[in-house]
Amino acid sequence: MMKYIIVDDETASHNNIKDYASNIPNLSHQESCFNAFEAMEYLNNNTVDLIFLDINMPKLSGFDFLKTLSNPPRIIVTTAYKEFALEGYELNIDDYLLKPFSFQRFIAAINKVSDLIKQSGST
Repeated sequence: MMKYIIVDDETASHNNIKDYASNIPNLSHQESCFNAFEAMEYLNNNTVDLIFLDINMPKLSGFDFLKTLSNPPRIIVTTAYKEFALEGYELNIDDYLLKPFSFQRFIAAINKVSDLIKQSGST
């Protein structure tokens, strides 16, 4: 089972990801965080395998939040901004979903992360 959280300031994005993920049996939604500070608090006490991470959020961007994590889980960026893709990969994200993304593209990202987790022997 791959445990995930969503870090995004838009409710519609949370709903879309949860709807897509509900069709994939090995995904388990753990928490919905609407800013980076909620995510920090959750991760201080919990472990997850995957974060769906928005970039453009108030106070602390997704990438600035990612830079604070000493041992981040797998990261799938979910954003409307294609111009940040290179920076994302420089931060070792696993995939970059450009909003609005299709269910097919979502599955491809999940399969990629799942394969990476299996290769690393975690979960």
